[in-house]
Amino acid sequence: GAPLFVRNTRNVRLSELGQTFLRDCVELVGRTNEVVNQMREVTTSPTGRLRVHALPGFVLGHLARLLQEFQARYPQITLEIVVNDAAIDPVKEGFDCALQIFPPRSEELVSRKLFPVRRVFCASPTYLRRWGVPRQPADLLKHRLGWYSGYPTRERVAFHGPAGEPVSLELKPTLLSNSVHLLREYALEHAGIVCLPTLVASAAVTAGELVLVLPKHQLSSFWLSVFYPQAARSSLKLKLFLEALVQSFTGTPPWDQVLLDATLIPESIIE
Repeated sequence: GAPLFVRNTRNVRLSELGQTFLRDCVELVGRTNEVVNQMREVTTSPTGRLRVHALPGFVLGHLARLLQEFQARYPQITLEIVVNDAAIDPVKEGFDCALQIFPPRSEELVSRKLFPVRRVFCASPTYLRRWGVPRQPADLLKHRLGWYSGYPTRERVAFHGPAGEPVSLELKPTLLSNSVHLLREYALEHAGIVCLPTLVASAAVTAGELVLVLPKHQLSSFWLSVFYPQAARSSLKLKLFLEALVQSFTGTPPWDQVLLDATLIPESIIE
């Protein structure tokens, strides 16, 4: 006989008792799913569809092998991978999990860090021979710049040099894009200096196609994390996929390790 909702002419919301009731129900349903999944794991192979939302910067060139190995091990799980640059709430969008850098604002989600995403400025040797090599962060303002449009700080960036206070600079990009792969292609066409995550830049840098610019001035890093609903944490399909991700990407990513081995980036990470 107690009210679970508070209603008026404009909206409806959960009462305090309703919030408590919902929280208890979520825990109960989650535990029930966990028990059912454990029984299914014992008796059959995991089945069903797993919907994953992921960043194109991470997916392209880095995720296909994991997907192949995962499906070879669990052939009855159908993967639906939606590749998009937006930071989404998997609960609202109907995904089992989301692989992204920037977290959505939601108390219903659990997050698990996978690896740091470093950023570097780079350009082609041809461009640098033609237009010169920047020696200080302010020198970037004299160049054509390609910049990722999705950073929360917009075009403002802090450079952490080998000594002294960070240098904050408002960049003036000539190319803004939500595609880091397009920015890499822009640099490979000798069009300008771009800021790229190492997971996209590393192969071109180690091949000599791109050169790091201002390598002693480190930029802050982000973390690529997997976000998933609290109610889905006991899902067998999700649990297996998370285990595969952690086994493949925990620790120093291989694209960073080759740059570390060549002493092109510092071991320390600034977040």
